Amino acid sequence: MFFKKNSTKTDKNFLVKTCALLIYAAKIDENYTEKEEEIIKKTLLELGAKKETITQIIIDAKSIEENSNQILDFTKEVKNLPENDKIKIIEALWSIIYSNNEADIYETNLMRRLAGLLYIDSSTMGDIKDKIKKQKL
Repeated sequence: MFFKKNSTKTDKNFLVKTCALLIYAAKIDENYTEKEEEIIKKTLLELGAKKETITQIIIDAKSIEENSNQILDFTKEVKNLPENDKIKIIEALWSIIYSNNEADIYETNLMRRLAGLLYIDSSTMGDIKDKIKKQKL
């Protein structure tokens, strides 16, 4: 008989894949900034990463992100999370996008695709976007 390893949202694979998704969003406008990396670190801590593992998670995630050709690799683990955790991640994604006070066409297209992949309805996605946008003003 096979037993599936208990998987928690704080396991390293989950954190690395989530981080890779956040890095992907940060790099989509070809301007990955320190401010965006700080948002990523804060999000990882909120999702349960230990402070001493953050640097290694980011290094691993950058490697995965650079060697992957599709966002499906990053969303598999995230889409099965409880709604409140998915919302934290969506908020982080919008925060990354609006860290420079604007969203370009590639960033908004990414978020539209992620809404479907993560099973977030467009109303919720729009509410989160508006909330983050107002915080940045």
